[in-house]
Amino acid sequence: MKRSAISLHATRMAALALALVTLAGCDTLNDWLAPDRVNYKATAIAPPLNVPSDLQAAPTQQKYVSPPANLALGGSPTRAVTAAGNATEGVPNAQDPLGMHIERDGDRRWLVVDGRTPQQLWPQLQEFWQDNGFVLKTDAPTTGIMSTDWAENRAKIPDDWFRRTIGKVVDFAYSTGTRDSFRTLVSRGPNDATDISITHSQMEEMLTGQDKTSSRWVERPRDPALEALFLAKLMEKFGLTDAQAKQLLTDATPATAPVTVDMAAGAATLDLQESFDRAWLRVGLALDRTNFAVDNRDREKGIYYVRYADTMQELKKEGLFGKLFYSGSSKKPAQEFLVNVRSKGDALTQVAVVDANGQVDTSSDAQHIVSLLHAQLN
Repeated sequence: MKRSAISLHATRMAALALALVTLAGCDTLNDWLAPDRVNYKATAIAPPLNVPSDLQAAPTQQKYVSPPANLALGGSPTRAVTAAGNATEGVPNAQDPLGMHIERDGDRRWLVVDGRTPQQLWPQLQEFWQDNGFVLKTDAPTTGIMSTDWAENRAKIPDDWFRRTIGKVVDFAYSTGTRDSFRTLVSRGPNDATDISITHSQMEEMLTGQDKTSSRWVERPRDPALEALFLAKLMEKFGLTDAQAKQLLTDATPATAPVTVDMAAGAATLDLQESFDRAWLRVGLALDRTNFAVDNRDREKGIYYVRYADTMQELKKEGLFGKLFYSGSSKKPAQEFLVNVRSKGDALTQVAVVDANGQVDTSSDAQHIVSLLHAQLN
């Protein structure tokens, strides 16, 4: 599909500006946690519908009114006051005076909120993503999976004199040529805590052809700095100050454990030298770092239901006027695989891809998933 000259020029300019920013680099924590790095609010959510003046709104019935945001089920306050004076979602203790901390595995970080269940924090997470300009594509509290639809970070578009003047009239034609989405995994952790991870995915629209009048979407690496930025924003949502959130990111606790390959079952399985709670979280994070999407998960059975994520297919409808003119038919759903996380002791957990009968899957595709997990967990 051809794109207008204005859109192509704006996209090229945005790509050039982004390249210059990338070359400049972000040398400090304050640089890559700067709030002006993101602006998804300009494109994601439509304004609420208004009741016409000649129609009277239906009277509100008290039984349908939700409780105040600062109350949990049963009316008890959800926030605790720390020694520093913060009213936080986490419960302060001797190890975590702010009621929460950050753990990390390589460049992956996740938030641990003390004394709260995933169910108690779920409404706050819904508000968090919506307040930041995202539409929720997956909102499944029973499985602890929340993901956003693809959105454009308008903060990447250079705010030059042309855009501030003439560009205001045709601002819709400006595009970064990229789309971002975020997946949040919420898990029950050890010691009555809740683990929250955020994983970034990105696609870039690349111009193709000799005259650069067509385009295709290309997958780009996740941005750990962007994930950290949203973790910091989430901690502020939960009651911390900007400085406290940045300090917790700086003081992130390493959470790694040895991973070995076991061939005793006739096919490769993995042994993690850690408890089921921690292994369950790390396997979920590792799956998020691959091209396999977690469609569902059952913690009681220790099963992640995954499929190959065809992000290219999801974004075929994007681009200038793409949603109006796209007429492609949807592909057959990709094959589903079952990744089993099973406790073998207090500090030993086995990870394997299994079939519907719970037996180790010896197929080449299943063994490829095990190989990818091994690479990510090491």
